[in-house]
Order: sequence, then C-alpha cells, then structure tokens
Amino acid sequence: MRKESVILIAEDDEQRFSLVTEALQHSGISNKMLRFSDGRGLLDFIFTDKQGPKQQGSGGYLLLLQTSIPKIDGIGVLEKIKQDEQLKRVPVIMLSTIDEPGVIEHCYSLGCSIYIVTPAERETFTDVVGKLGLFLSAIDVPQVSTIE
Repeated sequence: MRKESVILIAEDDEQRFSLVTEALQHSGISNKMLRFSDGRGLLDFIFTDKQGPKQQGSGGYLLLLQTSIPKIDGIGVLEKIKQDEQLKRVPVIMLSTIDEPGVIEHCYSLGCSIYIVTPAERETFTDVVGKLGLFLSAIDVPQVSTIE
C-alpha cells in the first residue's frame, strides 16, 4: 500500500479503534489513519470536507467500515460511496461481528471489497486485524479520479 494512501476507519468504540490501529501498525502499516465515530461524520468528510476524497480528487483512500455505527450504519455508508461515480473504486473493507449470510451477501452486492467477520475476543480480534494489515501492505489502492 502506498504510504500516501489514507485509511479511513469507521469505528464508534475508542478501544476497538485503538486495537485496530495498533494491530495495523504492528503489521507494518504506517499510513495516516483517520477515525470516524459515526456514519454521518464519515460521509460528511468523504463528500464535503476539503481534505476528503470527493473534493480532493486525488490520493488513495481505503475504508475500514464497521457495519454497526451510529447515525448512518455502515451498510448505508457503503451504498452512498458505491453509488458515486467518482468514489465507487474506493476499496471498502467491512469489519463486523455480524455473521449472517444475508447481510454479507448484501454488502458484496453493494460493492464491498472484502467482508471480514471479526471475533469478539480481544486477542483473536487483534490477530485477525494484524493479518489484514499484512494483506494491506501487499496491495495498491486506486487513486480517486476526478470527473470533469
């Protein structure tokens, strides 16, 4: 993953956010990470903030999206992003404790890149996210294109 790529993390629980960032850093990810505690704040950043991908039109972004976040849930956020012609290529990795085939299939049908069922236990959760970090270190994130 390019060093200039930004990881947007939608996580309403501060402790789980810390676990995610620590596990990613431990696996070698040193990219900038931004936390959003609810879906509305994340969408505001993505679509209207001057530093967000929709307004900036450049840079690689990757979204780690929890399904159960306040205001607008992760599935609603995923749907909004994937409906936008400029942003639909942004990789979205769903992180969820929900292991229901219907929910998982729905997220894939909306365009999520990966759906990871995260365990509730701290140690196992950290291990899963650490493995995700190793995977992320080997991929390239597409640039957000500017539509003219």
